[in-house]
Amino acid sequence: MTLPSFDEIVVPNDQTEARSEHLARFVELVGNAYPNKFDRSSLSGKEDTISNLKAFAPVAAAAKEMADVRASLEPGTRPPAELKDKLNETLKALGGVRIAGRIATPIRGNFVHLTDGREKLQIYAKKGQFTLARNDGQPDREPETAWEAWQILDHGDLIGVEGDLFVTNTGEVSVHVERLTFLSKALSPMPDKMHGIEDAEIKQRKRYLDLIASSLRVEMAGEQHELSTRETFEVRAKTISSLRRFLEDNGYIEVETPMLTPKATGAAAKPFKTHHNALDIDLYARIAPELYLKRLLVGGFEKVYELNRNFRNEGISYKHNPEFTMLEFYCAYMNVNGMMDFCEKLIQESVMKATGGLVVEYDNYERFFIRKPEFTTVALDFSSFHRTSMEEAVVEFIEKSWARSLVGENISGWLHRSANILVATDFIEWLQDETFVNSVTHEELTQDEIGILVNETWNAAVFRHKDSVLSEREYSVGLVSFFEGFVEETLIQPTFIIDYPKSISPLSKASPEDPQIAERFELFINGMEVANGFSELNDPREQYERFIDQAEARERGDDEAMVLDEDYVRALSYGMPPAAGIGIGIDRLVMLLTNKHSIRDVILFPHMRPERKQEAEPEEDDE
Repeated sequence: MTLPSFDEIVVPNDQTEARSEHLARFVELVGNAYPNKFDRSSLSGKEDTISNLKAFAPVAAAAKEMADVRASLEPGTRPPAELKDKLNETLKALGGVRIAGRIATPIRGNFVHLTDGREKLQIYAKKGQFTLARNDGQPDREPETAWEAWQILDHGDLIGVEGDLFVTNTGEVSVHVERLTFLSKALSPMPDKMHGIEDAEIKQRKRYLDLIASSLRVEMAGEQHELSTRETFEVRAKTISSLRRFLEDNGYIEVETPMLTPKATGAAAKPFKTHHNALDIDLYARIAPELYLKRLLVGGFEKVYELNRNFRNEGISYKHNPEFTMLEFYCAYMNVNGMMDFCEKLIQESVMKATGGLVVEYDNYERFFIRKPEFTTVALDFSSFHRTSMEEAVVEFIEKSWARSLVGENISGWLHRSANILVATDFIEWLQDETFVNSVTHEELTQDEIGILVNETWNAAVFRHKDSVLSEREYSVGLVSFFEGFVEETLIQPTFIIDYPKSISPLSKASPEDPQIAERFELFINGMEVANGFSELNDPREQYERFIDQAEARERGDDEAMVLDEDYVRALSYGMPPAAGIGIGIDRLVMLLTNKHSIRDVILFPHMRPERKQEAEPEEDDE
């Protein structure tokens, strides 16, 4: 077996070699250059991370008072000495602090900033006024040696310092270093502090470097603030935490169900397959926990939820990752309408906790029938959720297109006749074709020419399907296809789409008013499906028949159709209460709340293709 050498993994260059030399010298000076721990102080009432210390009321008050005074001064004018002395007395009276962090800038002289990944704090080291801690139990190195150590610290090294807080002549709260402890060496150079990492693939592939870069980046005056990588994942954590809290406050119990299952059931998707050697059986990474959670309803758990990782062996896109996070929960004695009401309240609470409001700005592309997309910012308003049936959404879409004038009658009635859903599909597909869009956008055609072309295309679509007659199932498939192909992306504000065809909803109950319609909904926000819920089917015989229909579809070539789960049917035979359930895509919800346009940007370590060649490391800035 041939393994790569260390130098093949951490490729040497002038900077890594200089850093290695500095590391060797630190080993001579402190003994262990990678000590086991560093005890931070607790001046703030909790562990003094840099963030906690800066948020500590007396420190924050001193910083604000100085900032207010500086804002009133002429450029280049220092704050009054008496104010600085007063603040320094207040800060010194708090006592000494022990903080640790990464060196955020190359050291130039006596000042440098440390970062804990969220906030930065300046430290000041003056020659002859601090010692160097040894990590081998021996007495500290004297100030002369400590100054040598200070001068060979590199951008990105992790250090701990001990000293008093004070305010500098420029008005910045800082730590006057009395003792320096070396904690870890950054052998590789840091990203540019002005620009960070601009290559999206490097950010996603090397999330550790992305997190470092976002913590080191200097935000320029007047620059519009964007969430850093760290802030994005803090919003994600707040979102998940608030979802959990809301569910538990409403009586739901968190459970855990198998991630390796003997059958790939619970959703229509392609699974990942593996083999258990000891049991000599094939297992599948779960595609959904649904059927296990509903078994718990049978067993007497009336309200259950699971925050789960699902795995689907399918395509990758800006909104699809093979491994993703879902929240699924089920409530006995509730129907689809109650679940929509609860879902709306749940998401509103989560958005409020994660962002501080119910309106979220999202950079988006407007969609038009005959123009190129235009970049704009939309305000996603979570204060109210619209509800409309799938067919109503399709009709409304057609009414806004050229097809409205060509149909010449009630569109809803027209859609159900013959194969008109296929006529509409062909026509809208042509309207959105790039060739036609470009010719209209660039005014290559006159209005008369456009009118003639539109009529000819419409007549051709009508002629193509004039002898077709669709069954109810074929109409349902056509309706869903039209909705997914054209309508979904136009649903910008939170919208529940209801009344799905039963034929594509094998686990949901039929509507009492229309047996061809499922009591099911999907929630769309900004053109993405965010949630899917329904009144759960609890008749074991009907569930068995639905599974058989799915098995026949699989035999016809639909490899995403569900497989028969005999044990689930058996579980239903013991009686499951009427219930409603839902699955919410956590990754997509977080995308919307953080203004991110790829699911990879809200997953810490997304799946990537193997690297084809060595990526160039980002160059360290020299400023």
